[in-house]
Amino acid sequence: MNFQTISSLKEQAGEQVLAAAVDCELQSRSHRQTKGGKPYLVLSFADATGSFNLNAWSDAPLFEAANGMPDGTVVRLNADWTQNQYGMNAVNLGWERLDGDALDSFYAGDAATADKQRHDWETIRTYCGSLRDPRLHALADHFLSELGAKFRRAAAARKNHHARRGGLSEHVAQMMRSADVICSVYPQLNRDLMLAGVLFHDCGKLWENQYGEKGFAQGYSLHGEMLGHIPLGIELVNKIWRDVAEGPRAQGWLTLEPASEMVRLHLLHLIASHHGEFQFGSPTLPRTPEAIALHHVDNLDAKLEMMKDAYAQASELADGIFEKQFPLPAQLVRPLAAFDPPVLLAGKDAPADLF
Repeated sequence: MNFQTISSLKEQAGEQVLAAAVDCELQSRSHRQTKGGKPYLVLSFADATGSFNLNAWSDAPLFEAANGMPDGTVVRLNADWTQNQYGMNAVNLGWERLDGDALDSFYAGDAATADKQRHDWETIRTYCGSLRDPRLHALADHFLSELGAKFRRAAAARKNHHARRGGLSEHVAQMMRSADVICSVYPQLNRDLMLAGVLFHDCGKLWENQYGEKGFAQGYSLHGEMLGHIPLGIELVNKIWRDVAEGPRAQGWLTLEPASEMVRLHLLHLIASHHGEFQFGSPTLPRTPEAIALHHVDNLDAKLEMMKDAYAQASELADGIFEKQFPLPAQLVRPLAAFDPPVLLAGKDAPADLF
């Protein structure tokens, strides 16, 4: 049997049929009707690598079976798969519920994804350990110590980019790598503030895009729905700041420059402004160099992740031209490969026309 993860299934399935099995968790179902009034279900499935939707029509066996499956049910779907602009399609579909060792293996997750996320978590810890400002260092250390497990489970989004268990740590680690390099190019930027801003800019997603202690179904919370991750992040950082400021690590803060209140205010501004525009949910606009830089680092990592997924999943309309994928603005063109210099034989000069 040809076993695939969800991400590899979406990469390989296209107009040509792919016979494969995928283990996945039923995340949610939505009852819909066709234009002719017939009911059908939109089923959302997820694993460690991603998610996809599958339509279950009223005359298909999966329709009745899915109605009897509670959310969180883990199944093995075995089908002939195709994919188009509207998503995944499955014919000759069979399914079975997983239990025993197969279920334990599913919850352990994809090994490659787990290894990457462990590496990204260590990257985050290393960068936070390098903060020289004792206030930001203490704040980051308290956050990772108290909420690290919850942080490592969260996604960076519900869809579009890093929309998987652990996706937030992948997003934050990559942003930290970028921010560190950018601060070396623009030394006027406050590196400590930038890195702390990266760590906390999406910390409200611990409630907005959270997973349970086990499984790959992204849940919902009233706090996430009613407030959103930016107000939640501001509230969380204020609470952590108060907790740390009342502890022994805050001794001597009153004499530090810049003043602690200004450090706190600038960090909160990074959280509040990181979406960059009012129409995208920021309650204020970027007003400092670090806020501008953080907004663009965040947007860059999100967009490049979307493009990576789009190249893997989009149909090729013509040689090197790929079908538009939401929310990217246009059809993609195959990127230019890096120049690979020819290997020259020993003792031979490079061709005169090479340079």
